[in-house]
Amino acid sequence: MSDPTDSPASPWGGRFNESTDAFVQAFTASVGFDRRLYAQDIRGSIAHARMLARIGVLSNEDLLTIEAGLTAIRQEIENGRFEWSVALEDVHMNIEARLTERIGVAGKRLHTGRSRNDQVATDVRLYLKDVARELDARLVTLMHGLVDRAEAEAATVMPGYTHLQAAQPVTFGHHLLAWFEMLARDRARLADCIARADELPLGAAALAGTSYPIDREGVAAELGFARVAANSLDAVSDRDFVIEFTAFAAILMMHLSRFSEELVLWSSQAFGFIELADAFCTGSSIMPQKKNPDVPELVRGKTGRVFGHLMALLTLMKSQPLAYNKDNQEDKEPLFDTIDTLHGCLRAFADLIPAIGVRRERMREAAVAGFTTATDLADYLVRRGVPFRDAHAIVGRAVAMAEAERLDLAALPLERLRALSAVIDEDVREVLTLDGSVAARAHYGGTAPVRVREAAQTARRRIEAGALQRSG
Repeated sequence: MSDPTDSPASPWGGRFNESTDAFVQAFTASVGFDRRLYAQDIRGSIAHARMLARIGVLSNEDLLTIEAGLTAIRQEIENGRFEWSVALEDVHMNIEARLTERIGVAGKRLHTGRSRNDQVATDVRLYLKDVARELDARLVTLMHGLVDRAEAEAATVMPGYTHLQAAQPVTFGHHLLAWFEMLARDRARLADCIARADELPLGAAALAGTSYPIDREGVAAELGFARVAANSLDAVSDRDFVIEFTAFAAILMMHLSRFSEELVLWSSQAFGFIELADAFCTGSSIMPQKKNPDVPELVRGKTGRVFGHLMALLTLMKSQPLAYNKDNQEDKEPLFDTIDTLHGCLRAFADLIPAIGVRRERMREAAVAGFTTATDLADYLVRRGVPFRDAHAIVGRAVAMAEAERLDLAALPLERLRALSAVIDEDVREVLTLDGSVAARAHYGGTAPVRVREAAQTARRRIEAGALQRSG
């Protein structure tokens, strides 16, 4: 049997007397998925090497050689010429082995004063910070799309629902801005969780720190971290930031799923409020008349996988003793799939929203059919001195009358209304119209078209004010 210390498959092999079983080698390797951290790994290694040179552990000649070698390896990876090895376990050892192959003994000095434990924790934090900026940009695109549509549909009347029953008239623009508010909270959650992830674990080494006089603050500044992790045990074992990011993602996907459900309902023949562009739908293999809302349905379905990833990560961490455990290798696939899912769903919605066709007359018809101005009639009676509970009963009888005669409330003859309450006069027509109803709700946060247009302008300012800080 070959000496395990001579094998590239065992960078830690000095302690072992026999080689790792081939199945175990493949089973424990993570390079198949953690290779996507290559750019962050190389950034962290360069910053670490520069720090080692500052404190006199590396010569300037070694530093220049290491920097040049790592830069060349990054180009190899990005050009598709890098050969990844399962035998080398992970992204870190693959890059280090290639570096040593390229530059010789200087490559073996790079790992001084660090461990793969603090190295991977640093890589994932750097990666999440990069991803957060990309996702923030996608959120901004979608939010701008919603605001643009909301402004265009500020006066488009539709039924607002509770319990999926027509309740009161609202404007389509007001409804779209409700979606905006959900995304604004999501965006704030993303910024919050990244702010907590913005600390440098490097220097914690395996768990206890290092005996070298390292400059952690200098490395943090070079890599763009806001601060240095305060406890070496926690630094290498903490995955709260991964869980918190996935919790943000789960809430965002829940919101996108709610949007999707409404789009599916509204585009159905039963509602007919909107028309989804052909580019976002598919047909049936057997029913030629079908136009299926596959994109929102798939977004709705993908929500479940992100929920599952959150539960998997919570379960992963729930019984781990300090400090690092191999279990933590299982954090990356749920995280990476969550990120990929968010990218796809946000792009789909950002492209879909501007392409929605609005059937305004159908929306108005549905608002009329649902007696959605009934509350306005009750408010009218209260302003005329009728106690609200009595007004509620009077309007209930008016709705029953209108329903029996297949009329809208506004179409009931005045004498029929006055038979229910003598305080009703000709001016009741003004409050029973759909446009009058929405216009009357002109307070802050209301559905009046004038308020929707103001809210759209405010929303644009909020988008700009909420930008993630660029760092790193």
